[in-house]
Amino acid sequence: MDININIKKNLQIRAFYLFFVIASIQLGIGILGVSRLIYLEVQQDAWISIVIAFFYVSLIIMVMLLILKQYENADIYGIQVDIFGKWIGKLFGTFFIFHFALSFFSILITYIEVIKVFIFPTVNDYILSFMLLCLVIYSVLGGIRVIIGVCVIFFFLSHWLLILLIQPALQMELTHLQPVFVTPITDLLKGARVTSYTFMGFEILFLIYPFILNKNKAKLPIFLGLGWTTFLLLLTTILVIGYFSFDQIERREWVLLGLFKIQSFAFIERFDYIVVAEWMMVVIPSLILLMWGITYGTKRLYQVPQRATLYTIAILCFIGSLFTNEHFQIQKVINWSSEYGFWLVYVYPLLLLPIVLIKKKWQKRKDGDHHVH
Repeated sequence: MDININIKKNLQIRAFYLFFVIASIQLGIGILGVSRLIYLEVQQDAWISIVIAFFYVSLIIMVMLLILKQYENADIYGIQVDIFGKWIGKLFGTFFIFHFALSFFSILITYIEVIKVFIFPTVNDYILSFMLLCLVIYSVLGGIRVIIGVCVIFFFLSHWLLILLIQPALQMELTHLQPVFVTPITDLLKGARVTSYTFMGFEILFLIYPFILNKNKAKLPIFLGLGWTTFLLLLTTILVIGYFSFDQIERREWVLLGLFKIQSFAFIERFDYIVVAEWMMVVIPSLILLMWGITYGTKRLYQVPQRATLYTIAILCFIGSLFTNEHFQIQKVINWSSEYGFWLVYVYPLLLLPIVLIKKKWQKRKDGDHHVH
């Protein structure tokens, strides 16, 4: 297995598109309900927890970029094999594949549940699962550049939904956001950790970095993408707290959809139907990026063709979605994904960086001694 990858010219992408990759993979299903979870932890100071989370995620991204820059053109799979050896490196790489698979499955079944609750309560799970997986398969078969293209197009096609938040913004009570700075720092940190599932996804950089043509310009679009995600999370959280009372927030599972539900137009009675359907354009980019991460990882580590992995994972997720249709089961999968991802995404890079730096320093010293002799 090669540590550094030689990417063909026709598969390379410009750093500019990383903005859409980061924004698309983070703005999935988590933003629909995370405002409620943060609010239950820290009440009106929820926005402070989001800001803390933003700075921590920024730190992790800087650590990831520093790790990647130690190599000529390597991804996380190659780096781990170089650091830990063939077998342990592949084992650690498998942990990332499992993480992507668990995240993919949690998003898939959660969105199916949202559709069933808001639009089609009696529809069979296998119909929705089959349709979503077909879209994912079709996109991933197109390759990395098609996937990036989908992220860009769906980004622009879905963000008109922000216009619908003007009405609740005009009706919100600013007193709901007072008093500020009254929550203990320990609770604020707990609130920040609640956002881990929503902010997750930026670890795709560990895989996509070798495909970037102009790596020297990668940092700005990455942080702009993270900043956009943070801005939307802050905006929706402040609107939710300002519009709803504590009891209303506590009772609503997907509290953001409640803001869209208040819209009233003469030509349509339930505008939340449109929003839930449109949300597919927010969810699909997350799903295809995660699925690509799974197929690319198995090809890198075990030389399994991406097409074979794609169909296998799709079939397994299809079968799994039929047996994971109760709300408590879905919530359990989300909790597993959040907990597993927290240690792998938010803690592991901090442990990996010093090991990589020590290994590279030792390697340079060894090469220097060899040249002297």
